[in-house]
Amino acid sequence: MVSKEVEFHEAASLEYEAAFDWYLLRSEPAAVKFSDEVARAIAKIAESPRRWPAGKLGTRRFLLARFPFSIVYRELPTVIQVLAVAHGHRRPGYWKKRA
Repeated sequence: MVSKEVEFHEAASLEYEAAFDWYLLRSEPAAVKFSDEVARAIAKIAESPRRWPAGKLGTRRFLLARFPFSIVYRELPTVIQVLAVAHGHRRPGYWKKRA
């Protein structure tokens, strides 16, 4: 099966960068681990986007194992769009206006 391209919503990219920078200020190894885990999550989502449970508005959520973040995404006909790199303890559902 051919993986679809994954694109980040502009706001999701900013969320990722803010989280990475937060970890980097505290611990470079933690920032690298965060980046690696997000990259692995994106690769798994690209391989099998329907593997994770469907949510509202046609979205799905991949929970990171070692960090309190989830990748909220939706599968479109030609691309997988990451809508949010959402912290698990802040403002649930804030990203819904992006869908």
